[in-house]
Amino acid sequence: MTEVKSKSALMIGNRAVVEAALAVGADMFTGYPITPTTEILSEWAKEAENNKDLVFLQTEDEPAAGFAMIGGISVGRKAWTATGGVGNVLMQDPLSMAEAERIPTVAYIGQRGGPSTGTVIYSQQELNLTRMGGNGEGLRIVYAPSTIQELYDYTIRAFNSAWKYRFPTFILSDGYLAKTYGEVNLWQPKKSEIVPAESIFLNKNKWPNNVRNAYSQEHELYEVLLSDFADYAKISEEVVEAEVGGDKDAALLICAWGVVGSSARAAISELKREGASVKFFRPITMRPFPALALQKAAKGVTDILICESANGQFGRIIRESLYGVSEAQIHRLYKPAMGITPEEITAKIKKVLE
Repeated sequence: MTEVKSKSALMIGNRAVVEAALAVGADMFTGYPITPTTEILSEWAKEAENNKDLVFLQTEDEPAAGFAMIGGISVGRKAWTATGGVGNVLMQDPLSMAEAERIPTVAYIGQRGGPSTGTVIYSQQELNLTRMGGNGEGLRIVYAPSTIQELYDYTIRAFNSAWKYRFPTFILSDGYLAKTYGEVNLWQPKKSEIVPAESIFLNKNKWPNNVRNAYSQEHELYEVLLSDFADYAKISEEVVEAEVGGDKDAALLICAWGVVGSSARAAISELKREGASVKFFRPITMRPFPALALQKAAKGVTDILICESANGQFGRIIRESLYGVSEAQIHRLYKPAMGITPEEITAKIKKVLE
């Protein structure tokens, strides 16, 4: 997306998300306070207090926030929400409905450790939940930023993708990114490059007259799903995105995502200065997943190290994507609900390379 003007400012990740939503034309927020995303609610509330064109609605719980968001979108508002942890679980009801009805929702997810209430700041344990959702087929777009700047960049992209393709779209983050201060380039997209919101109920030329999420006969739902699968496969080619770096001839491939991807990037930079040869793969879209980019990156490697703050949710996707394609030995650095530092990744890489 073209930058027409920009300014840099120091802020926490949650504020960067709010700035991005404003830059892309969001005008309604619905939510319920939950760590580590509560600043998004409070910052949007301040914006709405000073701008009467903005709507802020704090609901009684997360399901109500999700349904209120869908209500706003249905009448032409560019509405969105934020949640995480148990709130992410509770919000799957409205988000599954949005998936069924092809409603362009945008949800920021601040992951926290589980099961249940667990811890309140960090994990990568909501990957399966966010990618696949509730009682559906996971027809969603999920972006996973690895830096505060990417929080801003991919929030803008999430809104445009949601409204362009009409699938629920997510920014899958965590409390480390949300709560950390950093410098953010607040570039502004051109107005012509912002996909506008449209009313569902008042735009019969583009939206069906009867937006359904319930079917009395099995074959009806089956036919709808086949159509949605075809649409999703088509848009996946345009949406899918990954970062591949390091030495293209290396025998070791490091796979990491989200903020752990930043740790891996730092570890690889340090090892490169020491003369080590390592390749790097980070998916940016966790759904659709960049399997072809991974397969290309894994070509010729003898070892693959998977790093994640969960017990194999990411690892299973990697192994599934490489099944029958690569015979590389898999190594794991799994720390469920805990952060992973560059030093830990460096130490693990050196052990693999011994």
